[in-house]
Amino acid sequence: MSHTPRPAGRIREVFRAFLLLGLTSFGGPIAHLGYFRTEFVERRRWLTEQAYADLVALCQFLPGPASSQVGFTLGLMRAGPWGAAAAWLAFTLPSAIVLVLFAFGAASLDGPISQGIIHGLKVTAVAIVAHAVWGMARSLCPDQQRAGIALAAVFTVVLVSGPLGQVAAIVIGALAGMALCRVHTETDVHDLPLPVSARAGHLASLVFVSLLVGLPFLAWVSPSATLAVMDSFYRAGALVFGGGHVVLPLLEAEVVQSGWVAADEFLTGYGAAQAVPGPLFTFASYLGAVMGPLGGSLFGAALALVMIFIPGMLILVAVLPHWNRFRRWDSAQALMRGANAAVVGILGAALYKPVWTSAILGPHEFALALTGFLLLSVWKLPAWAVVLILASGGILITM
Repeated sequence: MSHTPRPAGRIREVFRAFLLLGLTSFGGPIAHLGYFRTEFVERRRWLTEQAYADLVALCQFLPGPASSQVGFTLGLMRAGPWGAAAAWLAFTLPSAIVLVLFAFGAASLDGPISQGIIHGLKVTAVAIVAHAVWGMARSLCPDQQRAGIALAAVFTVVLVSGPLGQVAAIVIGALAGMALCRVHTETDVHDLPLPVSARAGHLASLVFVSLLVGLPFLAWVSPSATLAVMDSFYRAGALVFGGGHVVLPLLEAEVVQSGWVAADEFLTGYGAAQAVPGPLFTFASYLGAVMGPLGGSLFGAALALVMIFIPGMLILVAVLPHWNRFRRWDSAQALMRGANAAVVGILGAALYKPVWTSAILGPHEFALALTGFLLLSVWKLPAWAVVLILASGGILITM
């Protein structure tokens, strides 16, 4: 008979397991899901293969960072709410700490080698985003209807700049999906053993909507740097459909177009975020550490990090009690097909500006970015290895 840890022991067990993953899980959200499956389905046997597949389907359906949402739910299933918090904290902190240290050290970097590394990181962002757009377009825009929605999203964000354009593109895409992307399929539903009551789900949905509506109102009524940062990062986290890379254009609209962060700093941090393990959303900790409103402080880094993760976790808790019934609804599936197609267009527009226009200054940068794209898409190198190669290439073309 196997030993079952006590509640406190289970929380420590969850924390240790996810801390190891937070230190070693390179490769982005899809790779993270593979690491989780190996650790928690095959090795630890916390849940069955079918239950894990259903959990992944749920988190990929919802807005937010899918791999972090899966980890949060695994911690919840294993050790309750404190287990969920332990899983998120352990998986997130390692990369967040590294990016904050990089943010504080980047300003002091000088000389041709340091500047070459920074230039290489900007070019890395071009290769990474281009690879993400290519992969997402193939899976999320496989037909004429969804390709058209993606194209409409590009025009929307070009014509309506800033956060309003991002929101409008997603809303238009979702409505178009409901009209154009209905495909009735019989879904084999398996119940997930989740300790979340309907009351907790309703409370989470109320908090989610209250913050989404209330934060911009409070920031308008009582202007302050803290409220403005909370509003911007919460809104970015609430609108991320389709994968972690989609947070790039949303955050760019919030922090670069507002003048809080220079475009060069933004792309340098995004490139560095590809080289660390753990969730891509920890890029927010870098931005919080360098942006102007809160003076580039640890408080700003922590606030940005927490606010970008909160909406995804709230919407997850809100949906968990109703997921099995909700996933049978054809309109929900169609809505998500349209929204996901729209985010491909949003990310495609961001690939041109600010990513391409800030990094590709001539034929040398173009050749380096193309090399990175091929290393990712053809040779299947992990993102961190491509970062190292392109950073070295940045030194060569700068000197």
